Amino acid sequence: MEMVVLAALLGLATTSSSMLGVALGLYVPLSKRLLGCILAFAAGGLISALAIELAFNGARELFQLDFGVGAAWLLVGSGFAIGATIYSVVSRYLDHMGAAVRSPVRFREFAQMHRERDIKEVIALLSRCDLLRHLPPEEIGALLPSVRTRRLGPGEILFNAGDPGDALYIVASGKVEILEGDRPIASLGEGEAFGEMALLSGGARTATARSAGEVELLEIGRDDFERLVAGDPVLARAVERLSHDRALTNLSAGTPGAANWATIASSSLERLTQREANKILAEGGHGAGIPIVLGNILDTIPGCLVIGSTFHGWRTMSLTLMLGMFIGGIPEAAASAASLRKAGFRVPTIYGLWSTVLVAGMVAAAIGNGLIGGAHPLITVFAEALAGGAVLAVVTHAMIPEAIEEAGSLIVLPTTAGFLAALYLALVEHSV
Repeated sequence: MEMVVLAALLGLATTSSSMLGVALGLYVPLSKRLLGCILAFAAGGLISALAIELAFNGARELFQLDFGVGAAWLLVGSGFAIGATIYSVVSRYLDHMGAAVRSPVRFREFAQMHRERDIKEVIALLSRCDLLRHLPPEEIGALLPSVRTRRLGPGEILFNAGDPGDALYIVASGKVEILEGDRPIASLGEGEAFGEMALLSGGARTATARSAGEVELLEIGRDDFERLVAGDPVLARAVERLSHDRALTNLSAGTPGAANWATIASSSLERLTQREANKILAEGGHGAGIPIVLGNILDTIPGCLVIGSTFHGWRTMSLTLMLGMFIGGIPEAAASAASLRKAGFRVPTIYGLWSTVLVAGMVAAAIGNGLIGGAHPLITVFAEALAGGAVLAVVTHAMIPEAIEEAGSLIVLPTTAGFLAALYLALVEHSV
């Protein structure tokens, strides 16, 4: 029981750096390059610890059980692979549930996917409009900010005959009735466009448009379209060609198919803008408390399980793994705290979310010591390999990308230094 308690305290000591990191992220404007280099040093140390203290030592224990090289490699390697896979799947799920806001890099990846998904849906609808398909698909990115969403209630009039033609509409969902007087002459469903000529001529409406139930529309105003054309010579030339009588009478001829046009338009989109990122960040923060807690716990448990399972006395402490996690926890928590602050979380809430790491570290280390460390050597080696694979996934999924984002190519030397420092500690430990 004493060993279990001591292991829990080691887990607490290892994860305590996260509170320091949170304080730094909230109150001290540290250099991003410095934080990135610290994170890279920790990542290098963890890679060394995983390779030597976990993978190699695990294989050596299997050699003592009469395992051959191939069998030992297969058992340890499969444990690492399964652990990394489990972590990756669960982590991606939590990120999509909102946990991505705790990490700047993972949030940007999530936000970019979120943006691409939404914009592809809009482009798929735009591609069904013959008029818009006459525009160069490579330039469609400039048009997207002018596309607005408009919702109509049942029986609501969008415009009447005789009104000025000031916008093009595309039905995103629901149905719109086109009336001549009180008599319906057409029913437009999802993906169908109407009012195209308003973008070219702005002439009066020749019919009335009324919603048939709940309707969502995409709207492109004529003023917005004209401003866009005025500032883009490529679009201006395309619109000039469209205005020609022959083009207007052959809108469906000579243009790329809807699917092809949408593919080209989607591939030409620029990266996520800061404004879009901030909007998604603010939206993503709401209701993401539990996924964030689970994400932090997921990043903590594997390493602390190993720390606990390998602890059988002070001479068997996994010092390199502990130092790597302790050092890495500082910049990781600092970047996360700053990101959560931008997402609208209050300071006490941020501390509360990160305090779960301390509890998770203590519990995981205690479980690792009480259950894994005392099991049959074969079970212990495989369980430690599972946890090691998850730690390796944390390094490659969170730490190294974050370090590159903050410090760029400067991380090469700190990563190498971390690896060599951990290697030295391991050699000292095994030489004693």
